[in-house]
Amino acid sequence: MTAIAATPRFVGTTRTASEFAGTGQMLRLYLRRDRIIAPAWSLLIGLMPALQVVSVKDLYATQQQLDSFATTTAASPALLAMYGPVFNSSLGSIGTWKAGAMYAMIAIAAVLTVIRHTRVEEETGRAELVGATSIGRFAGLTGALLLTFGAAAVAGIACAASLLAADLPAAGSVAWGAALAASGFVWAAVAAVAAQLSNGARIARGVALGALGAAFAVRAVGDAGNGVLSWFSPLGWCLQIRPYAEERWWVLVPLAAVAAGATLLAYQLLRTRDLGAGLLADRPGPAAAGQVLSGPVGLAWRLQRGSMLGWTVGFGLYGLLIGGAVNSIGGMLDDSGTLQDVVTALGGSDDLEKSFIAYAITMLAAAAAAYSVSSVLRLHEEENSGRAEAVLAAAVGRVRYASSHLLFAIAGPAVALLVSGIGIGVVWGATDGDVVGKLGQSLGAVAVQLPAVWVVTAIALLLFGVVPKYAPLAWAVLSAMIVIVLLGSLGTFPQWLMDLVPFVHPPKLPGASFALAPIAWLLAVTIAGTVLGLAAFRRRDLR
Repeated sequence: MTAIAATPRFVGTTRTASEFAGTGQMLRLYLRRDRIIAPAWSLLIGLMPALQVVSVKDLYATQQQLDSFATTTAASPALLAMYGPVFNSSLGSIGTWKAGAMYAMIAIAAVLTVIRHTRVEEETGRAELVGATSIGRFAGLTGALLLTFGAAAVAGIACAASLLAADLPAAGSVAWGAALAASGFVWAAVAAVAAQLSNGARIARGVALGALGAAFAVRAVGDAGNGVLSWFSPLGWCLQIRPYAEERWWVLVPLAAVAAGATLLAYQLLRTRDLGAGLLADRPGPAAAGQVLSGPVGLAWRLQRGSMLGWTVGFGLYGLLIGGAVNSIGGMLDDSGTLQDVVTALGGSDDLEKSFIAYAITMLAAAAAAYSVSSVLRLHEEENSGRAEAVLAAAVGRVRYASSHLLFAIAGPAVALLVSGIGIGVVWGATDGDVVGKLGQSLGAVAVQLPAVWVVTAIALLLFGVVPKYAPLAWAVLSAMIVIVLLGSLGTFPQWLMDLVPFVHPPKLPGASFALAPIAWLLAVTIAGTVLGLAAFRRRDLR
């Protein structure tokens, strides 16, 4: 009787251990696959706050200038919504203020990493092959989480070390690094839960990134108001740790609790579902396809419409914030002649408001390029999943098929930038009593940036056509461009390197004069890259 009573406990323990069997092998596999990507994003994100501090240290030479900056920022709800509050006027607090965006950046990186090694593996069938060996059910998820948690921890350590190297107080530097790592932990766990909900990686990414977008919106509304709503957002908690402003170490507790709770929930959901399936059941489609799905363009629209709507709404909201922040820019820069020089150089005009608009729209163009890359890489996803082969088996040519997705990669960013331009112009003009004039200027400013966005589109298509295995490197190319634009404004890089980035070439409207030559060159590069990419896709074998 004693032996019989002991058996269930032994079996249960063995079963739990077997579910994690092979975790080490899976982790080594994921480290091998992400040996370049994971260190790149963790170090880049981790070092960005220190780079921001170095730039601010050069631009604000006196405490009076820092005080003026903090006062002006606190009086602008739009700036508070965009970047969060400034808790005091110390160099550490001011220098890392805009770097608060890194909390969202590491969240995006964590989401993409976890879903790449969990739901994508199931969707492609590789997880089933691996699971047929002596690999336990939880090994894949555990390996993905360990990889992502480790990369987030590296980012936090790099952040703290680089801030200490910039001669900032130790407590604030460690707090900043801890908050950055905690943000990565939380959103990696959220992505693990999202990976259990749907049988498609795209929907899983949409769920996780949608939650991130909601957290950002709640944080933005809260910081622009009385701050209460910010406590309902994990992104708001990261800011509320208050590095360099009497640190609140206890805020790390709810971040750790959410990360732990979401991780446990992900394991429980994984235990209860079938491999390859999701907890959210697929909706049954109609018996016959509608007329809109009779061709590749209709199919591409069906696949792209959700992301197009989401990006457009986000751009519109950000345009409203930029338009509301224009009137604050003068007060922020009155006491800093060096920073005025930087802004005018970036914006191409001595008018600070117009230069700020030009620079902000350049950053929006970089974001629109990210949307475009995502749309182009839908071709890569469709090919890897085998769905492209089924479509091309019908009377559909390759160029026609690829062009259907390319249409939305070109038109989607144009629509999103147009909506953001309308938001900027309406709010900017309402404050000056000249809505029509300011609307025209903002729309012109976004229009001249479109050829630069389309150059990135052509690069992504060229990679897809020529070297499809490395098509996702389009993200690395875009990331490098953004870093060069951000740091190149401070004279960090030589001019020849700056000239390789398409976003520096369009006329700096609305302050500068219009020039046709750079627009023509950017369009020529776009056409050449697009033609070569389509031709290469037409001639190569499907993967």
